Amino acid sequence: MRQPDEILGRLGRHWGWVLGYGVLTVLAGIGALAWPGETLLVVAVLFGVQLIFAGTFRLVTAFSMDDVGGGSRVLLALLGILSVIIGLWAIRHVLLTLLALVVFLGIYWIVNGTIEIFTALSHRGLPQRGWTVVMGLLSFLAGLIVLAVPGLSLVSLAVILGVWLLVFGLMEITLAFRLRRAAH
Repeated sequence: MRQPDEILGRLGRHWGWVLGYGVLTVLAGIGALAWPGETLLVVAVLFGVQLIFAGTFRLVTAFSMDDVGGGSRVLLALLGILSVIIGLWAIRHVLLTLLALVVFLGIYWIVNGTIEIFTALSHRGLPQRGWTVVMGLLSFLAGLIVLAVPGLSLVSLAVILGVWLLVFGLMEITLAFRLRRAAH
């Protein structure tokens, strides 16, 4: 079994990678804050591209796996085709994709908040029950706001993403220097 000092020392020898990741994350955060509209467009396009790759992977899987039955192959192929079509549509209609994503996000937050509130109220022995109710209420309210004002919500989400990336990147940079110190 390795000692914690040995593990930190090994990690510390690669502190440059953590530093590079932190710097890139900070730069992404600055970009998201400087250009929130463009950030949203990039997110929508990346969503479409991811669907295209996932669909292609499922199509290849449907035709290349020997141990999959005929029904599973058909379902994988249909899912792959559907994924590619939706991905192409998402790239072609970026603004509608953003609107759909924000509507789904709003619905998700409302449902999630409702479930959290219900869970907290119905399980009296739940630890941190009060916080679960508060988080459920916040999720529910955030969902209502997102659905009521989707355009403003999208820009706000881009700004929040930018701030989060900045904070996370700065934390990674700090970690890199701590790892460097631990290696010595």
